[in-house]
Amino acid sequence: MIEKLNWFVWLILVILWNYGFPKATPLQDVIVAVILSLLFIIMKFMRSRYLHKINSRSKNKF
Repeated sequence: MIEKLNWFVWLILVILWNYGFPKATPLQDVIVAVILSLLFIIMKFMRSRYLHKINSRSKNKF
C-alpha cells in the first residue's frame, strides 16, 4: 500500500513539474524525474532502516 502511495505522490509531483514549468526542456524533465525518484528511494531506505531499528529494540525487551 505504501509503495502505491509513494508512486502516486511521485506521479503527482512530476505532473506538477510539467504543468508548472511548461517551457522546460526534455532534459530538464528527465533530470527532475530522476531526482524525484532518487529522493523516494532514499526515503524508502531511511524508512526501512528506522523500522528495522524499532523492531530490533522491541525484540530485546522482556
